[in-house]
Amino acid sequence: MMLSMTAFARQQLEQEWGSLTWEVRSVNHRYLETSVRLPETFRRLENVIREAVRKRLSRGKVECLLRYQSVEVSSTEINLNQNLVAKLLKANKKIGEMTGSAGSLSNMEILNWPGVISDQQMDSASIDNHAVKLFSMALDDLIASREREGDALKGFVQKRLDDIREIVIAVRTKMPEILVVQKQNLLDKIGDLKAELDPVRVEQEIVLLAQKADVDEELDRLDSHLNEVQRVIETKGQKGRRLDFLMQELNREANTLSSKSIVVDTTRSAVELKVLIEQMREQIQNIE
Repeated sequence: MMLSMTAFARQQLEQEWGSLTWEVRSVNHRYLETSVRLPETFRRLENVIREAVRKRLSRGKVECLLRYQSVEVSSTEINLNQNLVAKLLKANKKIGEMTGSAGSLSNMEILNWPGVISDQQMDSASIDNHAVKLFSMALDDLIASREREGDALKGFVQKRLDDIREIVIAVRTKMPEILVVQKQNLLDKIGDLKAELDPVRVEQEIVLLAQKADVDEELDRLDSHLNEVQRVIETKGQKGRRLDFLMQELNREANTLSSKSIVVDTTRSAVELKVLIEQMREQIQNIE
């Protein structure tokens, strides 16, 4: 199975105490990089979320965003987080001693501090549990999306592989004829010059021309790299880095083929190879 690193998922939960919404998106990245954005009251879940991502994904830049909307309730009672208020006052006093400033937090500043006033009495452990389960569902959706996109990428890569194989076969088939034609062209030029050349020297030049134009080794290596690409896309686990390396190797052989070209046909074939390889390379950047 091939996984893309580009995907998006969204899950929402409505309860009597409010609503939770997870948005998870991922894009291509060399390694796994996780970003978690949580409301202050859910900050304690950050490590749990990071660990859940690490267990399920191997590569990609993953952004996890949680939105929480509490239900407004009619109540004459204001629930204060007294422990947090005490910590704020203590911190404010210590800062005053360090700076020599007499400034202090006003009552309204304390009331407006995030988390000081609870919207309602609720079971925070239960809500945390809902948030974690909802994230697991969003992560499932994200992975399913990466799988669907990965299947599409596999089809794209497979089509280019098949096209490259056809070009390699065509070049291999044409090479004997090309060498014969080039040999005859060389002999014709010598004849036009009406020059009396040493037959041994002529034969040496023909051999040298054949050696320079010989691309059997490059075609063999292209076949080998293509077989390895095929093997990698059929295996389990991470594929992106290995495929990216193979694209570099394929491109190197295509460049060598181009440099050894002695006719327009092989030059055109080398250019087509490089175009197909680059198209694959661009898409492989998104494969996990």
